[in-house]
Amino acid sequence: MFESLSQRLSTTVNRLRGRGRLTEENIRESLREVRIALLEADVALPVVQALIQRIKVRAVGQDVMKSLSPGQALIKVVSDELTTVMGSANTELNLAQQPPAVVLLAGLQGAGKTTTVAKLARLLTERKKKKVMVVSCDVYRPAAIEQLRTLAGQVGVSFFPSDAGQDPVAIAKAAVAAARREVVDVLIVDTAGRLHVDEAMMAEIKALHAAITPVETLFVVDSMTGQDAANTAKAFSDALPLTGVILTKTDGDARGGAALSVRYVTGRPIKFLGAGEKTDALEPFHPDRLAQRILGMGDVLSLVEEVERKVDQDKAQKLAQKVMKGKRFDLNDMKDQLEQMGNMGGLAGLMDKLPGMGNLPDSVKSKVNDGEMNRMIAIICSMTKKERRHPDLLNGSRRARVARGSGTQPADVNRLLKQYMQMEKMMSKLSRGGSKGLMRQMRGAMKGMGGMGGLPPMR
Repeated sequence: MFESLSQRLSTTVNRLRGRGRLTEENIRESLREVRIALLEADVALPVVQALIQRIKVRAVGQDVMKSLSPGQALIKVVSDELTTVMGSANTELNLAQQPPAVVLLAGLQGAGKTTTVAKLARLLTERKKKKVMVVSCDVYRPAAIEQLRTLAGQVGVSFFPSDAGQDPVAIAKAAVAAARREVVDVLIVDTAGRLHVDEAMMAEIKALHAAITPVETLFVVDSMTGQDAANTAKAFSDALPLTGVILTKTDGDARGGAALSVRYVTGRPIKFLGAGEKTDALEPFHPDRLAQRILGMGDVLSLVEEVERKVDQDKAQKLAQKVMKGKRFDLNDMKDQLEQMGNMGGLAGLMDKLPGMGNLPDSVKSKVNDGEMNRMIAIICSMTKKERRHPDLLNGSRRARVARGSGTQPADVNRLLKQYMQMEKMMSKLSRGGSKGLMRQMRGAMKGMGGMGGLPPMR
């Protein structure tokens, strides 16, 4: 998400970063580039005009023109204004009411509402420690109810059964009564997809809303619909008292204009971003962090939170103790590290949150993919337990067998073992020389990568 916008804006602000003095002329030229970048990212025209005007007013003001480092000051202005357009700060769900707190999801067909219900249920269960129940009021789409039943089982929440022959309002009322009896904290109601121009369907969801008076009414919108996402969100907000927006499929859109448009056009905060098919692929929306990612500054806070949440702390502690005791780092340990990286969104997901990654050449970015990581895991899984513990046993014939078992070539197995030996060497340095020994080893590795056509050296 935001890949093209981030590249264009990073290039523009970097040109100004080293300027000793900014003039109205070079600011005007830069703002023209910013305007083009926003329009190409499918940001709605009124949003572009308002954003450029706000940046211009501040850019030619005292806080930039007379700054000791005006280029840096302008970058901060752009970052602040992007954040303001997207909503300033994260807006959490308002669940502070007598249980059950009812959350209603509405939106167009195909926006991903049912999957989002399961994602939201999992997030509230795992991070907020809430007891959650879900119900489907979609009596029109074949298998919609069964889909939610299956997803509810996967994320471990209660499912209130319904039937395609029932009235959606009656289903919702019965679900609220059941949630109250079972002392459920949150009831999430899934609804049928509908067009805002379909009067009968809009009347139905208005009646549904009136019957259960949800504390949160969230509009679920596919980010890949671009500018139209803002228009449909506006139409739904006119019909329903929306309290927020969930943007889905953000991993499939490199432009990201919807995120910059929806908040401004509707006046409703974006509360969550959905990125991926898995039930853990829903994250709270932080405008300030996203603005930094757009400008190529990374999102270290989100990365730290993700590490704390998704890394198996017990395994990490055991590995640390093993290494410090001088025991050998083996292929089982390497497999664990690869799998933990996959849990955090893979290499591409990690790179997106690291500062400066937007400045890497496309030739380097194209080589970063999770296919190689999955291939490495497959190779290790094709080894025997003894081979994983004692990699020295892997002679030519064993490597050929492992390659056949994992559907790879012997050269792939050799490459994996070479990478393993480098990691094992670093770990043994750590056990002998402590953290200082590891840092020396890492600095040497970074210099080697810079000189061998790998990642460019950090500046």
